Amino acid sequence: MTKPSAAVPAASAVGVLGTGSYLPGNVIANEEVGAPAGATPEWILQRTGIRTRRWAKSDDVTSGLAAIAARTALADAGIGAGDLSLVVVATSTPDSPQPPTAAAVAAELGVPSGTPAYDVNAVCSGFVFALTTAERMLNGTGGHALVVGADIYSRILDPTDRRTAVLFGDGAGAVVLGPVCGEGVIATHLASFPDHRDLIRVPAGGSRIPASPRSLAEGLHYFMMDGRAVRAFVEDHVAPMIRDFLHEHGVPASGADGPRVHFVPHQANSRMIEKLAADLGFPPERTHVTVREYGNTGAASVPVTLDHAASGLASGDLVLLAGFGGGMSAGLALLEWEPAPTHRL
Repeated sequence: MTKPSAAVPAASAVGVLGTGSYLPGNVIANEEVGAPAGATPEWILQRTGIRTRRWAKSDDVTSGLAAIAARTALADAGIGAGDLSLVVVATSTPDSPQPPTAAAVAAELGVPSGTPAYDVNAVCSGFVFALTTAERMLNGTGGHALVVGADIYSRILDPTDRRTAVLFGDGAGAVVLGPVCGEGVIATHLASFPDHRDLIRVPAGGSRIPASPRSLAEGLHYFMMDGRAVRAFVEDHVAPMIRDFLHEHGVPASGADGPRVHFVPHQANSRMIEKLAADLGFPPERTHVTVREYGNTGAASVPVTLDHAASGLASGDLVLLAGFGGGMSAGLALLEWEPAPTHRL
């Protein structure tokens, strides 16, 4: 299925070779989203820490945003689309229910026919789920994978619902995985909590409630979330999972007596990230945050934030990626960083 490279020993570890991201140019301020939702800019900033977000143009599609981020990641890694063994796109706002958005991304990039391309939907955890599956498939092959997180949430928001309308933005982030000299992806951990699956949902548009004039009239095609319960889920499940994961691998969040540890969490809410990082012991200067400028970009938030952090990461640094979202689901990945050629001094 994958294409091994004769130049790389089969035993090589798999790590991140390059990163890229794309945020649409349409900057949406709190005043614009707050007015229909009955929320003041001050209320939004106080509750979420978000000042602006980016929304896609009316003719943009998820695969288009993903392809732009992917091209940047490929250039950063110094490889071409023809070198890819695998394309995985994490999204919960695909171009359409079928075909997979990854197929459209592969076609736009010119990935050779016969290369597997598929989607992963674990909502805001999706990128870490996709990275984990891609790393497992590449292990020992010497191949390369493109892993993208991309979402256009502005299309599925109820503008009058201040619990959701003020939080989300659109964007895409990508990484190229391949053979590295160091440890690369050291460990991953994925978990789902299906008893909490209704905390985040889009009720209509699938086989349970097919799209219809009635579903549209009732607003069942909109994104819905129980924000208080989601916050409790993060405190009760995600924070302990991160503590156990770090303990298992002998990594203190503070980075004491070892490599620097950088925290790249899902960008759900600035206030939530600040509390989570403080509770876990990650110092503010190594807790990477983009939600203030870009909002919650769904599956794109972790790779977008990683791309923004990449220029400040040094060889040998450890990076903890932490995604959490609908399902409910959570995914963790611990990486040893090896800067891409464009980031090396």
